[in-house]
Amino acid sequence: MFIDRAKIFVRGGDGGNGCVAFRREKFVPKGGPAGGDGGRGGHVILVADGGLRTLVDFRYRVHYRAPRGQHGRGKGMHGRDGEDLLVRVPVGTVVRDAGTGEILADLVAQGQQVVVARGGRGGRGNIHFATPVERAPERAEPGRPGEERWLELELKLLADVGLVGMPNAGKSTLLARVSAARPKVAAYPFTTLVPHLGVVRVDEGRSFVLADIPGLIAGAAAGAGLGHGFLRHIERTRVLVYVLDTAGTEGRDPVDDLKALREELRLYNPELVTRVQVVAANKMDLPESEEGLERLRAAFGESYEIFPVSGLTGAGVDRLVWRLAELLDRYKGPDVAGP
Repeated sequence: MFIDRAKIFVRGGDGGNGCVAFRREKFVPKGGPAGGDGGRGGHVILVADGGLRTLVDFRYRVHYRAPRGQHGRGKGMHGRDGEDLLVRVPVGTVVRDAGTGEILADLVAQGQQVVVARGGRGGRGNIHFATPVERAPERAEPGRPGEERWLELELKLLADVGLVGMPNAGKSTLLARVSAARPKVAAYPFTTLVPHLGVVRVDEGRSFVLADIPGLIAGAAAGAGLGHGFLRHIERTRVLVYVLDTAGTEGRDPVDDLKALREELRLYNPELVTRVQVVAANKMDLPESEEGLERLRAAFGESYEIFPVSGLTGAGVDRLVWRLAELLDRYKGPDVAGP
């Protein structure tokens, strides 16, 4: 189950109360103050974990509360601080305050942490309130409550290259051809319901991460089809590949498809159409593809590098992979820490 949005409640632990206590000492009124301080409440800390792939765990647990601090005790003994509560989230998770919409963190590196709810400060014991006039104070401070808030978590996959295309354009077949990923492949639209990642090995010590984004349709930026829910995953990619059904097996025209895909990306985020982009003219193993390829070259040959490929047979795929590796070496792309 792929879940890329979640809403959770977090609360830091309350601080422990200060203590009112006195020493038993001869000739000292009430023995003198000896109440210790309360301990700090535990913080709630989100930690990026590369072993997680979705936010599905947060569907079954919504509330996260850190332990409170211990109360102060006599003989000047301070209470123990509450343990911090570490909550693991996938790498690539954006954390927002649900009330204000403020972005609190973008966790893009393994082990990166952010404190989302601080524990309350412990109260002071009566040892702090002694004065020359009041040598035996009978008051102490209560612990402060911990911070609490609702958070919105949004997962944006971290990939170097994103495959973008209409349903049944052959994105999943292409991903399976160049990587060890095995997405579902079938002859009907919207076979891919969730994004898939695959590692493409170029040569010794050289590789990149490729993402197969579920098929887009016209109106995806406004919520049509499956695209609107997954367009966010394209935002982190450095290079975009338009995968087109050059043979027109679904009754679509590759030139019109490319125009529609560009428009949906522009409507969702105008910055996306300024990324480094190439075209994979797919399904070149079919005889009808030659006419579609010529039309693509006539319409977009000056705007894009067009690579005739066949995800099914592997023809032309190596050339595309090497070119993508060269582009990744040349362009650092967008800052993944952005929202």
